Amino acid sequence: MRVPTMLSDVEELPSVQLGDYVLRFELEDLTPFGKEVAKNELRETPEIRAAAIEELRTLLKGVEDLVVPLDNDDWMIRFLRPCKFYAKSACELIQRYYQFKVKHFDMYNELMPSKEANIFKQNILAVFPNRDQLGRRVLLLELGKTWKHKEVTLDEVFKGCVLFLEAAMLEPETQVHGAVVIFDMDGLTLQQAWQFTPPFAKRIVDWLQDAVPLRIKGIHIINQPKIFNMVFALFKPILREKLRNRIIFHGTDRESLYSHISKECLPAVYGGTVNAPRVLGDQWYELLLKCDNEYKEINNYGYIKQLEEQRNKKNKKK
Repeated sequence: MRVPTMLSDVEELPSVQLGDYVLRFELEDLTPFGKEVAKNELRETPEIRAAAIEELRTLLKGVEDLVVPLDNDDWMIRFLRPCKFYAKSACELIQRYYQFKVKHFDMYNELMPSKEANIFKQNILAVFPNRDQLGRRVLLLELGKTWKHKEVTLDEVFKGCVLFLEAAMLEPETQVHGAVVIFDMDGLTLQQAWQFTPPFAKRIVDWLQDAVPLRIKGIHIINQPKIFNMVFALFKPILREKLRNRIIFHGTDRESLYSHISKECLPAVYGGTVNAPRVLGDQWYELLLKCDNEYKEINNYGYIKQLEEQRNKKNKKK
């Protein structure tokens, strides 16, 4: 079965049954609301779209050593949308996206859900089953009292985020509306704070600012204790203005959070009224596992020669 936004063929659309609720990726074409936002915010019209795809294809053919699915229009669109259909910007984003994978080879080497069970079993990383009032996906990270830092590393947390955002990139509606991230830091301890290092901070900031082909519309820090200031001090000097302006600190002020993410879109634990089940990490894992071949296919593209060199170096060290 061929799904336009996916690189791999699937026997059936990946989904998991949770009681009366079906957890799945939304791979359909844009809703009327999505089409309206795409036109108004991203300049997306059939004419601009067709011209941008052709221009991007031509530009990519001229990039040395880069292997990408040049015949796949839907793959092109996932990079064109965050760049408002400016082909040159999309080409530069694609190169940064794949250069980042080379630079951080240890994080990306054969990255797929089947090899990252631990992060999902820890249940500190989840995506809300519902979207927010603006159609955005909501990713939740609980890096306080729920996080057993001796059992799961921040590198594993990073890999889990990459797997989620790669999945989000498959959804046309998410390509248009983007995503918001909630960091629940309730109960963060000094021992946990020490896990954050300058190299980790730089990798996260570089990733978010330069290498994520998705519109990150807001990063919301909630329930943070004073010790979190020590953690944020690592990130602050390397944040550019655009991203810095999208990081909002709420503490325990729920009204402040609701002014960005509607109460109707939040679970009861945050004072919300959303009528959707809490999706646990292992339930997301079950769904992502059904897409393992898609991640394998994603790993077949990029600066393959450089990745092979990195792989050979790693094997020689063993």
